[in-house]
Amino acid sequence: MTKPSPRPPRRIAITGVTRGLGRVLVDGLIAEGHVVAGCGRSEAAIQALQRQYAGNRFSVMDVTQDRQVAQWAAHVLKTVGVPDLLICNAALMNDPAPLWEIDALAFDRLIDTNVKGVANTLRHFLPAMIAAGKGIVVTVSSSWGKTTSPNVAPYCASKFAIEGLTQALAQELPKGMAAVAVSPGVIATDMLRQAFGADADNHDGPEVWAKRAVPFLLRLTAKHNGQSLRIEGG
Repeated sequence: MTKPSPRPPRRIAITGVTRGLGRVLVDGLIAEGHVVAGCGRSEAAIQALQRQYAGNRFSVMDVTQDRQVAQWAAHVLKTVGVPDLLICNAALMNDPAPLWEIDALAFDRLIDTNVKGVANTLRHFLPAMIAAGKGIVVTVSSSWGKTTSPNVAPYCASKFAIEGLTQALAQELPKGMAAVAVSPGVIATDMLRQAFGADADNHDGPEVWAKRAVPFLLRLTAKHNGQSLRIEGG
């Protein structure tokens, strides 16, 4: 019996790859044979990734800076190609406090990263993806994009915004593409420790989560356009 031809590697762009969920997604996706272009703010972490995965592309970049995002997207499109999967992962968590006690600069930085950073990324990748007539956009959301808790109002606001942005974008994309908001579930990352303290470690770590997340993300297709999904477990 003739074996089916292996699928060609997919081209995947991810923001926020230097720690947490973005970092383990890099490991898992490359282990599956895919080509990853990633970005993050830590120069040391980006250099380490580039040494480890020389056949892939990693860049120092801040998603809040539209000009930097434009330059990164142009570099990825030229060297890697149009992404088959674009994962908008970069995000910040606020230090837990009532909203009125949160410094204006801290609030602005979170919104700039979690909301405007996603818009910046989409602005500079989507024209090429639409021209190619294909591609899946994943925005990393949260259960706090649908429900709320005290002392994390800025984060909740940002993820509610991501849910709305993604659903509206899904209505704008041409047939054959998809925009999907994905909630990772509760994972013991540094961001969760910032919110939950030591209780965060009662949940699965990123490496365990990635074993579920990588196949989940790779299974997304145009039929999932406009959906808000959760990676179960954890």
